[in-house]
Amino acid sequence: MKKNLSVLFILALGLFLLPACGLLQEPAAPSATLEAIPLDSQATPAALNPVTSSSGDTTQPTVAPSADNAYPASGAEAAPDSAPAENAYPAGQPAAPQEAAPPTQAYPAPDASAPRVFTISQADSQVSFELDEDLRGVRTTVIGITNQVAGELGINLNDLSTAQVGVLQINARTLATDNNFRNRAIQNEILDTQTYELITFTPTAVTGLPPSAAVGQEVSFTISGDLTIRDITQPVTFNVTATAVSDTQLVGMATAVVSRAAYNLTIPEVPNVANVEDEVQLTINFVANAS
Repeated sequence: MKKNLSVLFILALGLFLLPACGLLQEPAAPSATLEAIPLDSQATPAALNPVTSSSGDTTQPTVAPSADNAYPASGAEAAPDSAPAENAYPAGQPAAPQEAAPPTQAYPAPDASAPRVFTISQADSQVSFELDEDLRGVRTTVIGITNQVAGELGINLNDLSTAQVGVLQINARTLATDNNFRNRAIQNEILDTQTYELITFTPTAVTGLPPSAAVGQEVSFTISGDLTIRDITQPVTFNVTATAVSDTQLVGMATAVVSRAAYNLTIPEVPNVANVEDEVQLTINFVANAS
């Protein structure tokens, strides 16, 4: 009887302590719908300043005379500097003031070579992490998945040297594996998503792209940047394959391997879980549609 009471006491104590360490606590819900940070892929409009000639002189745009103030045909007497006859004042009175017509302001034509903006479709994309652990003595591959990923790309297939990749955001609160107990541990203890809701990747370089690509052609390249998990940022390089399946849609996959230790992602000590792998593979399967 005493043994049974001891077992019940230990179980009750465990149930009391587990919520305190976050293993039974429900993870926080997303604070808002995840939206892409706009990618500034448009050229800055030209300043509406006077045109500068090759000699360095500044010239103003020519203003065509109005019909009412037109000068007579060649051979006729030149028009006087005063106002037209119909607006003439009596002798000795000041001439009627004339208002200059505003100069014509010409805006530059749209740049056809500028990259086109493609936005990642959350309905068709997903981000996953993968690592191995011993679960009840059996080596098991753990996969966590979310479709809450947002970002934009700037692509001109005819000139891939102008390609741009915007900041990528992932809502860590929505990452889920096949085990709810593990999900709570990941979100409450490992990633602390209550405080650090988003994982972000800020690209710094795109390398290995060909000069151009055709619709249906797969291209491989790398994207280097800064990956921030919780409050730690580390440089990471993704290997990417992508295809423009049409003029308005891109599909692709990006992969990278990161170290848990580099981000101080410590696994809580729980029964039946051991030997959790340090290396974590990150995979982004994306579909991006033209805006």
